[in-house]
Amino acid sequence: MSGALLEVNAISVSFDGFKAINNLSFNIDSGELRAIIGPNGAGKTTFMDIVTGKTRPDEGDVIWGDDNVSLIKKSESDIANLGIGRKFQKPTVFEDQSVSDNLTMALRNKRSTFAVLFYKSSQKDRDAVATIAGDIGLKDHLDQRGGDLSHGQKQWLEIGMLLAQEPQLLLVDEPAAGMTVDERNQTVALLKHAAKTRAVVVVEHDMEFIQNLDCKVTVLHEGSVLAEGKLDHVTKNQTVIDVYLGR
Repeated sequence: MSGALLEVNAISVSFDGFKAINNLSFNIDSGELRAIIGPNGAGKTTFMDIVTGKTRPDEGDVIWGDDNVSLIKKSESDIANLGIGRKFQKPTVFEDQSVSDNLTMALRNKRSTFAVLFYKSSQKDRDAVATIAGDIGLKDHLDQRGGDLSHGQKQWLEIGMLLAQEPQLLLVDEPAAGMTVDERNQTVALLKHAAKTRAVVVVEHDMEFIQNLDCKVTVLHEGSVLAEGKLDHVTKNQTVIDVYLGR
């Protein structure tokens, strides 16, 4: 897989006179694992809000896929259906349902009222759930309630629910927050595995986590790209040191 999957072209957006995104441009390639870092207020969350249709830019465009589809006037549901999945920082799962049921409900099946009311589990769906559960480290927890999982396991389950929808691009917001060291290491492995079959963009503050992802890093500052490259490269950039690392 190669070539630009997502093109962010000179987008800007202001909130009450504050320019949250300022002429931001960069591309995400198909099958790429990318990390986005930057200080608070750098525009990381606003960037994801724009890509997923939650926020409309004042200027610029966001182009998606081989058909060069503009996303800026599409609804959040339309963008999700095009193949863009987003995981927020706080995990949201169906706590009274089992891990298996959570994943089954997320599978990319027909969503009409009739189809939902008369849904019957197929071997294909059960196999898909088992595969995803293995990928996210929950194959031994399929019968466990979502609400009984640890914080890290809930994060993995939500990522699994997004993977069940077969997105081409997965946006993940601060997945390492609140995790143990072992959970963070397993999350790194999970995201690397997911990036073998789709693009994965990770917004994170944990520099050790980013280092372990071993991928290209985009540094945002005041709504623009400040630097790009491997983490070791960008952290030697004097401007990055001044505005982000503070040393």
